[in-house]
Amino acid sequence: MVPGSESIQPAALERRAPRISYRHEALAAVLAETGTLAALGFGAGAPLHDDPRYLPVPLEGMEAPTPLEVWQVDGEVEHGREGALRWSAGAGWLFAAVDLDEHAHGGPRATAELAYRLLREFLARRPEQHVQRIWNYLGAINQGDGDAERYKLFCEGRAAGMGEFFREGFPAATAIGHHGAGHHGAGHRAGEQQLQVYLLACDQPGQRVENPRQVSAWRYPRQYGRTPPSFARAMSLPGQDVLAISGTAAVVGHSSAHEDDLDAQLAETLANLETLLAHAGMPAGFDTHSPLKAYVRHAADAPRVLGFLAARLPGVPVLLLHGDVCRRELLVEIDGWRYA
Repeated sequence: MVPGSESIQPAALERRAPRISYRHEALAAVLAETGTLAALGFGAGAPLHDDPRYLPVPLEGMEAPTPLEVWQVDGEVEHGREGALRWSAGAGWLFAAVDLDEHAHGGPRATAELAYRLLREFLARRPEQHVQRIWNYLGAINQGDGDAERYKLFCEGRAAGMGEFFREGFPAATAIGHHGAGHHGAGHRAGEQQLQVYLLACDQPGQRVENPRQVSAWRYPRQYGRTPPSFARAMSLPGQDVLAISGTAAVVGHSSAHEDDLDAQLAETLANLETLLAHAGMPAGFDTHSPLKAYVRHAADAPRVLGFLAARLPGVPVLLLHGDVCRRELLVEIDGWRYA
């Protein structure tokens, strides 16, 4: 506890969640707006800009043109760089991101360990130490067999790099495989061996939410690797005004369901999302202010996924991205935000 914190009035601790939106606007105009904490571009066609608040993501959008994802807070934003790490902060919120080339750092395990160590050491010096949400994008996520699968090696490196930082509980998270190609940003080469990790943190803690239909990820049995995945199913942000939802797929208990059946996997995924909302005390369903991302393994499935979600979630903003789910048999994964 911070010395003297008992004297802080509760109102001073309230944090309105960042506003997340998908926008078809010029990047420079978005960055010029007061309160822009982060802007994400997607795929080889993403714009170029050296502002630390801007992150080009090596996942291709499946609809053209692909919008920017914009995070905005209530206040002025400062930003900077520390080596491979870029960051921005304002109104009690922090965005931080690391891009690393596995070729330079010894493969997926060592690179993940370094990425998480860099983030952990940076956060330790910041007031915004409560990580709410993390995204992890790595190439060829399903390559390798058994414990040598790249995703399992990533999980080992992540755990080693975070150390005891998340001893009070894990944040919400997503881990997706990208097919990185092309050139993104000043001096940055995106390729199949790029690891990208970015996060949202706050100076106040959120509340972790699990799904009673699923085994908590950190309790997965040995068949999923020497080190189980380390994330919460969702996080209710400090103001209890938004649920940040982890990557969610057709997993029941700890097992994948409906192998090779895209429609059944989508229906199971939506059942998991609705269960998360209920368990978090949120209203059922999603609305026009609750953006989602759908990661689709096979590009040819994009129209079918879009049609399914349009029918089941009419009016909900959905960004379709080409990405591999961490289990080979899973065809689609969804994450996003549910605003109260």
